[in-house]
Amino acid sequence: MTFKFKKRDPGRKPKKGVYLLPNALTLCGMFCGFYAILSAINGNFLHAAWAIVLANIFDGLDGWIARLTNTNTRFGIELDSLSDLVAFGVAPAVMMYKWSLIPFGRVGWAAAFLFVACGALRLARFNIQTGTPGSKAFKGMPIPGAATVLASIVIFYYEFWEGLPEKNFFFPFITILLALIMVSTFRYHAVKEIDFKEKKPFWFLIIFVLILFAILIHPSTAIFIFAMAYLVWGIIENIYLFIKRRYSKQAETEKPLRNLSGTEEVKDENH
Repeated sequence: MTFKFKKRDPGRKPKKGVYLLPNALTLCGMFCGFYAILSAINGNFLHAAWAIVLANIFDGLDGWIARLTNTNTRFGIELDSLSDLVAFGVAPAVMMYKWSLIPFGRVGWAAAFLFVACGALRLARFNIQTGTPGSKAFKGMPIPGAATVLASIVIFYYEFWEGLPEKNFFFPFITILLALIMVSTFRYHAVKEIDFKEKKPFWFLIIFVLILFAILIHPSTAIFIFAMAYLVWGIIENIYLFIKRRYSKQAETEKPLRNLSGTEEVKDENH
């Protein structure tokens, strides 16, 4: 009895498919965003906010696993963007509108739509810049970070108060501010800037333990503080960089003038 083995055709294309684990995590994040939308429509804003935070965790895991297992694909990138738009664009906008922006009428729903539109523009800009050489820092605030800021405000509110908040201009202001920062050229740092394969100073581990300790002791307050610190620190850092660049350009323009005046003085002394 003889067995015949089929020879593999070297010109044959490999079978098309998708990587299961990272894309499954992406879909889990999308489900959290969908659940957050339903919860916000039903008036359960605390559940909506925590669902957005949970979606942020899934969003970080799918990217980390894809890089770790070298399973980055164009399909995964597109699916991740669609998931981010649902979980971090539509979900927080609906949550904020139903929770605090309705009393503002047209301004309220316009602020909510601006957040969704700027989030979509932010994701589109990120996709076309993926793979290009440059800094690992984000250009503009990442949409998961902006959504987490809004979710942390809701979580922090229900830690001390009940019911819907009173009409307060802070809510449309923070929604519009986050929308504009997402499409800005502000530099925001990310965890991906840290190379976990290299050795780090010991105080890195201490900071991680302190962050974990704060989240375990009082998660609602800790998430609010970390989210607002991320927002404010980015604004302060970019203002500092803007002032620094402005002074450096001014010094460069004044340097030729100083050199020119110095040569003229030398000529006068020779005469």
